[in-house]
Parts: sequence; C-alpha cells; structure tokens
Amino acid sequence: MIEILILSSELLARSKQQFLACLKDELKKCGIQITEVHLLEDAIVLLEENARIQSFLLDWDDFDLTTFDTLAQSTNGLPIFALANRHSELDINRSDLALNIDFLQYDNGLIAEDARRIWQAIQAYQQELLPPFTEALMTYVKQNKYTFCTPGHLGGSAFQRSTVGALFYDFFGPNIFKADVSISIPELGSLLDHSGPHREAEEFAAQTFNADRTLFVINGTSTSNKIVGMYAAADGDTVLVDRNCHKSIAHFMMMTNVTPLYLKPTRNAYGILGGIPASEFTPAVIDQKRKAINPDLPQPTYAVITNSTYDGLLYNVGTIADQLKNIPHLHFDSAWVPYTNFHPIYQGKFGMALTPATDQVIFETQSTHKLLAAFSQASMIHIKGAHDEEVLNECFMMHTSTSPFYPIVASCEISAAMMKGKGGSQLMQKTLMRAYTFRQEIKRLFQTNNDWYYDVWQPNEIKELACWELKPNQTWHGFQNQDANHLFLDPLKITLLLPGLKQGKFESLGIPASIVSMYLDDHGIIVEKTGPYSMLFLFSIGITQAKSMKLLSVLNHFKQAFDKNLSIKEMLPALYEKNPTFYHSMRIQALAEKIHQLMQQHNLPDLMYRAFDRLPEMVMTPHQAYQRLLKGHTTSVRLRDMIGKTSAVMILPYPPGVPLIMPGERVTEETKEALEYLILLEDIGRALPGFEADIHGLVLDEEGYFTVKVIS
Repeated sequence: MIEILILSSELLARSKQQFLACLKDELKKCGIQITEVHLLEDAIVLLEENARIQSFLLDWDDFDLTTFDTLAQSTNGLPIFALANRHSELDINRSDLALNIDFLQYDNGLIAEDARRIWQAIQAYQQELLPPFTEALMTYVKQNKYTFCTPGHLGGSAFQRSTVGALFYDFFGPNIFKADVSISIPELGSLLDHSGPHREAEEFAAQTFNADRTLFVINGTSTSNKIVGMYAAADGDTVLVDRNCHKSIAHFMMMTNVTPLYLKPTRNAYGILGGIPASEFTPAVIDQKRKAINPDLPQPTYAVITNSTYDGLLYNVGTIADQLKNIPHLHFDSAWVPYTNFHPIYQGKFGMALTPATDQVIFETQSTHKLLAAFSQASMIHIKGAHDEEVLNECFMMHTSTSPFYPIVASCEISAAMMKGKGGSQLMQKTLMRAYTFRQEIKRLFQTNNDWYYDVWQPNEIKELACWELKPNQTWHGFQNQDANHLFLDPLKITLLLPGLKQGKFESLGIPASIVSMYLDDHGIIVEKTGPYSMLFLFSIGITQAKSMKLLSVLNHFKQAFDKNLSIKEMLPALYEKNPTFYHSMRIQALAEKIHQLMQQHNLPDLMYRAFDRLPEMVMTPHQAYQRLLKGHTTSVRLRDMIGKTSAVMILPYPPGVPLIMPGERVTEETKEALEYLILLEDIGRALPGFEADIHGLVLDEEGYFTVKVIS
C-alpha cells in the first residue's frame, strides 16, 4: 500500500480545498491512500513513523523555508510537492534545499497531469530505493512468465490444486511463491557463481557494512561459521577457539581434524556469559596452551572470537587484533550484532572496524535475521584482507544449496538497503533510545518500590546512551578480576534480574526467572534467554513503543499476581495443564521457594564460578570423538555416572547454544563442577514437571535421568 501525506492549513481557501479534493480523488484511482494533517508537528511524526508514506504534499503559501529545513531531517529523499498559486519555484534556489522537491499549481485543468507527475515521482523514488537483486527479482515476478522448471509449485499454482495447499497459499499470499524461482533464470544471475544481480547485491552490502567482500548465506550463521572455519583451517592445524563459541564452531571442529586451544572466558553468579580476559590473548599464554597439549603442535592459523556474547558484551577489538596480529585468519562471530556499523557508540567494537595486519584476513559473520530486518536464516560473511576467492567459494558451495530460496537473498540485500546512509543511523538511534528509555523506567520502578522489583543488569548510574564499560572493582557486573577498557555492554541487550541473588549471595526471597518466563509466554511475550534469576530481552529495530510498554505491563501484572500468591492454575495455566494432579493445590510462592531451595542446595553461585573456571580434560579432538561416534564405539551412561568417562557428543544447554562439554573431553573429579551444574538442571526437571531443561547431547530416560553417549 502506498500512502501520500498532505499538509495544509485548516483555513485553506475554498478554491484550494476543491482542488485538493479533486486531486485526492484522482490519486485514489491509482490505489493510493491519502492522509491529511494541518500541523507540521503531526506531519513530522507521521513521516518518521509511517514508512509507507512515499510522497508529501503541502501548501507553499502557508509554510516558509524553515518548514523545508525541518522536513529535510525526516524525509530522506521522499518526493515533495509544494502547491502554489504561481510558479513559486522562481522565488527560491532548490539546490539550497536538501530535499527532492517539485511544484504544482492550483489549476483544476492540470489535476490529471499532476496526479501522473506524483505517481511517476513515487515510481522513480521506489526505483532509486530498491537495491539491484531485489529490483531484478521484483521485475521478473511482475512479468508472470510460464516456467517448465523447478520449483514444482510453479509460482504457487500447484498449491492451489489442493484444498490444504490452497489454505497454505492463502496464508502467505502470492508474491512469496512467485519470488521462489529457479536458479535457471539468467537475468537474476547466480548465488553460487556470485554473478549478475547477486554479485551486485554482495558488493552493495560490502560497501554498506564496511567490508572488502561480503557473501550472503541462506542457512544461517551456523553455516557461515562453518564456511569460514573450513576455509581458514585444514586437518592438522591448530586453532584458537573462544570457549563461549556457538555450537556451529564445535561442528566445524567435528568436521575438520583441528586441535583447539580454548580461550577461557568467565561467568558470573547469574550464569551470564562473560568475556575472555585480556591475558588469554597474549602470545605467551597462547603458547603455554599449545605446549600443554603438545609442544610439537604448529602455531595457530585461525582464531574465532564471539563478539558480542549472547548477553551483549562487546570487546575492544583493537587490542585483541593487536595481540593476534600474527594469526593469518581472525574471525569474529558477531551473529548477535549485525548493526554495529551504523551507530557511533559501537566504534572500535566490531570486526569490520579493523584494518587487517599484513598477510591477515579478518572475517565477521553476522546473523542478519537476528536483529535487523531479514528472513530467518539470512546471514552474511564480511571479509577484509587478501583472501583466495576460489578456495573460499569452494567452501561456500560446499555448504550452500543449489536451490537457494531467493526471498532470503533479497531480504539480506533489503536489510543492507535499510541500514545504508542516514536512514540506517536514524533507525539505530530510535531503537537505542527505546531500549535506553525502557532501562531507565525499570530502574526507576526498582528504586521506588518498597518491596521487590526487577532490576537491570547495568552500571549503577548511567547518564547517557553508550556502550557501558565493565570496569574493574565494580560490583554490578559480577565478574572477578575484570580488565579495564576491555568489555562493554550493548544497550540493546537488556538483562532483567530477579530476587534470589545479590553480589553472588543468596537472598531470602527467590523468584526463579523460569517462572516469570512461563508467565510472560502465557501472555504473549517471548523471552530470548532465561537464566536462574535473569531474563534476556533483545531490542531490535522492530521493537515499538507499544511493544516495550506491553512488556512492562505484563511484568507488573506478574508482580501483582505473585504478591497475591495466586494458585498455579490461575497464574500458569499452561504449566498446570501439563500435570494437574501435581500442581492441584500449589501456589506460586511455594513453587518459587521450591526452585530457590534447589538452587541453594547445589550452591548455584559458587557452582557458576567454578563450572567454567576449569575445563574438562581434552582426551582427543572433537573430530576424533565424532569418528568414534559414527563407528559406534560408544556406550550410553547416566549423566551422574560420567566422571572419568570421555564424552562422544557435545553437551550444551540451549539457549544459549554454548558447549559446556566438548566431544572428546573427559570430566574428572577436578572438573566435575560442569557436571554438577547439569545435574542441578536435571534435579529441577525431575522435581517439577514442566521445568525439564533442553540440553543438546543428553537424552532423558524413563525415570527422568539424563543419559549421554561416551567413548567405549
């Protein structure tokens, strides 16, 4: 739908009103929707909030040049038409205005021509906005060609030959099916060959994201990471791996027989993922790690760092790059922060802000779909530095379908177009301010409540929008021996804290986050990640003021219901339905206390510190363990009986999808804390139906105990 905004005075002369009425009728024949306002302030709000407005009309005689200066801040090339009784453009120099402006006369004899001019200006504006691949795809779809090739649904027509298929077709609408086309369409080029409009789209994105080269990946950053890993390291190589890595990095190591040297991060008592201490990046410490495994291991050829962490911690990447300048391939897994190039608070905190060292390539993988506007699985690989394009493309083709879904490709490109230039900066500023305002409101309510309320994980006093530094000796972040000028908190990753822990010690009142998360889910709010006493919320460019206020409202409703000590049946109906007998007479405070007691029995804060302080013993590489798994050289044991045994699989709670035990690692008495943390999750699931943990690599037996495959 196309909309036009008209700004006119309430005291507009009758003749002008009649002209506008006729012009609006003519425009409506083109399917254009008209909105009319009388105040400049209202027009500015609509221009900033309604992206469907594609032209703007105003009465020249009622508004002066300062009006146009104001509009220049909000229109970003939007075609503007000034209506006047005479050729008023002679009175000004249009080149002095940062606007796409033209003039129309109040002449009833020209109404049809005026409508055509406005329509043509809108079409030209759309044409200028659309990036190359998306424009080519839309042009092809509009041609409605008959095809005798794949995909077999042929623009959706096959679905309409079945009742259930028609329901499916009607749900999505026609264009998504028409845009799902074969790679046999020559005018669209090739994703695998990086030709035609596909190549133009990649170059457009590279320019937008400050990269030398960009690749679009249509099955997620899990695949992007494997493409980069398999390009950067071969069998027998040594690699530096952030132990906070996503499971896709572990999968790369299962596919390629590399030896990992793990960069050991921290966690706090809440279980929030910390960064890697600065000392871990020093050549001396890295060499100690290498020699501890095998003095004959070659020097690392590849390093992968998670930036940002799931919980929103960003590194000062310049100091890391300086320490790792001799490693040929430096990879930042930035799945969670595809927006860092578009606001100054992130400067120096993302991979593409760097200049590679001599003979070094820097990669940054981003999940475009996570926090920008793109379809799920849309991902990009950004590259700086001299690389072998042919070898890289072999890795790319190995992991890319020969039947790509072109709407995902187009969404990658459109996401880049949205973020390019002034428009992207404005989107980021609005999103950041929305998150900042939400943080301030939660903090205000926390400070003014007489009893319990949610707190925000952030510095105690924040006075301006920034990426806030985690400073040494501060208590709010909970990390021990924190380095200065090393880690920074992203304002868009909002972690709310619940009663239960304070500075690593248990409080008398405990409200486990899993209970609040269930309540939010029952009320249409989905939490990104739930910890023992914390919840993570992501503020993307799609978050509106209404959505953030809805979240705040439901959080307040939970507090009211919890304080009334409502029954589980009233407060968590979905949980109650899973086991009505168990929860028949239970009330919400009793449920919270039960989980809180389990956390205390396992001494959760101490467990969190120790579980990630010492890593299990690496007996064999992940690749070697995976080969044993494939050949059936494994047996299943209960998780509780795992001490002294070598895991054949990766074990990780999901989310966040960060491996706790890697394939080929043995849990010993000295490193049993990781095992004890998993047993805590098991105990909660066994004690309380509906609270079973989702842990990749573990299987529940009939008695509710986790089992795991170990090397036999």
